[in-house]
Amino acid sequence: MDGHRCGWCGTDPLYVAYHDTEWGRPETDSRALWEKLILDGFQAGLSWITILRRREGFRAAFHGFDPAVIAEWGEADVQRLLADPRIIRHRGKIEATILNARAYAAIPDFSAYLWDHVGGSPLVNAPAGAADIPAFTPLSERISKDLRKRGFRFCGPTITYAFLQATGLVNDHILGCPARAACLLAGERIQNGKRIG
Repeated sequence: MDGHRCGWCGTDPLYVAYHDTEWGRPETDSRALWEKLILDGFQAGLSWITILRRREGFRAAFHGFDPAVIAEWGEADVQRLLADPRIIRHRGKIEATILNARAYAAIPDFSAYLWDHVGGSPLVNAPAGAADIPAFTPLSERISKDLRKRGFRFCGPTITYAFLQATGLVNDHILGCPARAACLLAGERIQNGKRIG
């Protein structure tokens, strides 16, 4: 990919591939959105590359991020995960994932719920550089507050904003980034939170 990428991905090939093919692409699948929210929660206090390098381990340990399975877990499962070197072994984040699975089950269409917050189409910003991208916004504060009211954990305004960016509900690719155009095009195919065409 030619051009000036968003600087946060650096030169690590895994990070660059994530930036070029995933980050900022509008996601409408409820399960994929839920997985990303959980992984963003595990990122709290860490770098995203740490999570990205362990993503397949997370998927295996968390049964493909099946919320129906995870919602039934208890202390034995927490202990199993605390011993699993493939993931970030943080009791609070593991317990939050179980609570989040239960909260997810109470929302009939998680994708529609999220996309309703942005009017059904991606919000497009025009940052010239990293300094123009906020850590959180009134939108992420509002969504975070509502998620927490519904029982979700590890979804503060900063985590929520990172999630919105990563899943393409907000396009924060910098001006001139080659991935920006692909995300804009993909965003044009989203209406009312659903893929068209």
